[in-house]
Amino acid sequence: MASFEIQGGYSLKGEVTAQGAKNEALQIISACLLTPEKVTVSNIPEILDVIRLIELLKHLGVSVTRNGPGEYEFTADRVDPEYLLTEDFRTRAAGLRGSVMIIGPLLARFGKAYMPKPGGDKIGRRRLDTHFFGFMKLGARFEYNQKEDFYQVQAKDLRGTYMLLDEASVTGTANIVMAAVLAKGTTTIYNAACEPYLQQLCKMLNRMGAAITGVGSNLLTIEGVDRLGGTVHRILPDMIEIGSFIGMAAMTGSEITIKNVSYDNLGIIPDAFRRLGIRLERRDDDIYVPSQPSYEIETYIDGSIMTIADAIWPGLTPDLLSVFLVVATQSKGSVLIHQKMFESRLFFVDKLMDMGAQIILCDPHRATVIGLNKQFRLRGTNMVSPDIRAGVALLIAAMSAEGTSIINNIEQIDRGYERIDERLNPLGARIKRLP
Repeated sequence: MASFEIQGGYSLKGEVTAQGAKNEALQIISACLLTPEKVTVSNIPEILDVIRLIELLKHLGVSVTRNGPGEYEFTADRVDPEYLLTEDFRTRAAGLRGSVMIIGPLLARFGKAYMPKPGGDKIGRRRLDTHFFGFMKLGARFEYNQKEDFYQVQAKDLRGTYMLLDEASVTGTANIVMAAVLAKGTTTIYNAACEPYLQQLCKMLNRMGAAITGVGSNLLTIEGVDRLGGTVHRILPDMIEIGSFIGMAAMTGSEITIKNVSYDNLGIIPDAFRRLGIRLERRDDDIYVPSQPSYEIETYIDGSIMTIADAIWPGLTPDLLSVFLVVATQSKGSVLIHQKMFESRLFFVDKLMDMGAQIILCDPHRATVIGLNKQFRLRGTNMVSPDIRAGVALLIAAMSAEGTSIINNIEQIDRGYERIDERLNPLGARIKRLP
């Protein structure tokens, strides 16, 4: 198990480019199973979760060629669905949350799919009901072996239908869309997720020959087609990493420019950081964050404490709540962080309190942060990364802290952030990877 040793107290200066979006990549790569023709995808983040999914597709029979950094060709003309019943598949899929995204494409193209209960972050209950309810609405038969934690869906023919999703699940919507594009007839999905990454998936599928309308709204209409062809696709920059860099710059008093951010796809993220008092400028498609000695959290018009809460798109993504929380520890003023979607994502705050942060954990979903206004720096300490987003939040805290910090279990960070140490050290960070 590798670790990071971080020397805190150093500011950064220079330019950094965000990696491709992890959440989009997992959907797009899975969608390559829908056609026997070649699909070329660029700006793929070469992070653990994505590499594991690519390896899983290779074992499934997909021909994969790496053309260069972040660019891959996928040809799924020799897929072996029987591999899904092997112990090797169970082992590989169970360790990867994103493996659930292959169910929809396999069901649509081959009429069956099998899946062990997927792994991933330990951030509370993350149910898959929306996925399977959608498949059943399309006519699939669903079975769950509780003893072995194994899911199975089969369908001789998928048929279009109307469905109202019980939650606007991004992965659930994506999986159902990928199943519906090859179904017979018309599928209407209401309360669909409409994140930019899902829009990207729909646009790619349309270029492959699908007929999806309503892209960008919560009402999708899909006219089923007989087959899909190949295409070329480029993945958006990762909005979570962009937000992480903004927070990192504020905490460490750094001056950085984040390049090619696809600003129009960031939604309210920039404005949410401005509510914490962080200055940032849009320069063409870059974000410039100037060095600032302090930042003050806004209050509501009546003077009451500001609340930063996650919400379905176009609300604030829950993946950035950990970053907002750690950035608030050095602000002037107080804020309530309300994590609505996952009940265990705030449990890493005990590590920040060990570093000297003033945080009141109200319950599994809410934490009140009393900012130190950079008058008292956090203290370096030893800690363990519990999940991807908490891991990078702890990294930001360590970079701003006084002294040396050790973060263990950095595989969690590597699952979502590509060579983060190698990319930040040239800007002035002091991060050492320990074997």
